[in-house]
Amino acid sequence: MSDPINPAAAVPKSPDHHEAVENSAKRLGLIAGNGRFPFLLLDAARGHGLTVVVAAIKEETDPEIDARAAADPAIRVHWMSLGELSRLIETFQAAGVTRAVMAGQVKHTQIFSSIRPDWRLAKLLLNLRTRNTDMLLGAVAKVLSDEGIELISSTHYLEPLLATPGVLTQRAPSEEESKDIAYGRTVARGIAGYDLGQTVVIAAQACVAVEAMEGTDATIARAGDLMRRNEDPASTLSRALTVVTSISLSGAIHCSKIGITALLSWA
Repeated sequence: MSDPINPAAAVPKSPDHHEAVENSAKRLGLIAGNGRFPFLLLDAARGHGLTVVVAAIKEETDPEIDARAAADPAIRVHWMSLGELSRLIETFQAAGVTRAVMAGQVKHTQIFSSIRPDWRLAKLLLNLRTRNTDMLLGAVAKVLSDEGIELISSTHYLEPLLATPGVLTQRAPSEEESKDIAYGRTVARGIAGYDLGQTVVIAAQACVAVEAMEGTDATIARAGDLMRRNEDPASTLSRALTVVTSISLSGAIHCSKIGITALLSWA
């Protein structure tokens, strides 16, 4: 007895269908936050010959993105508010985007701002058990996936720019610095499990600051302020700060020593 025929499989795909699939593979959606990361990814995507459809967030994205688009017809910029999830989806679908990437910071504190979420984002926020970063990003990725848009890794086109394991500066850490790094890695991995933040700042095997909603830069600045306020020539402990950041995307831990320009990376 022969296998039953699937009518859908028996119908040959039209040339228009194949062309649409091929064209979608040449397009990338870029959800751009603040900082320089979106521009690095933009350059890398264009280097791969991709047309980039940028969803520029009014509250975050650097306006320089418009100048880049004006100079390159393969870059299309659409400005929208952080709360316009439906518009983001409609923009990508209208452009034939089936793969997208998030690049650049979007401040976690924005969930408490005056931004008005559209119905789709409001529903997403109401259904979250907790509103930490991983939960928010995971929920957005699920909504995009349901609409035929795959959210891919932000490092997908940036492999040549990623740090490799080992010492990246002129010298290896001292014994005391290595102790700070080891302790910082333990603390960073611990808080990563609670999705509080990615960064801890260590001095003399003591935790000076832990990142929460304020972000990495503000955490480092806060640690520096604490040390400056406690300057005491009689202190026997070093006030040099070691910054340890866990990056959940790659599972890496990055450490930097403020003041001696040392940066290490572990895979």
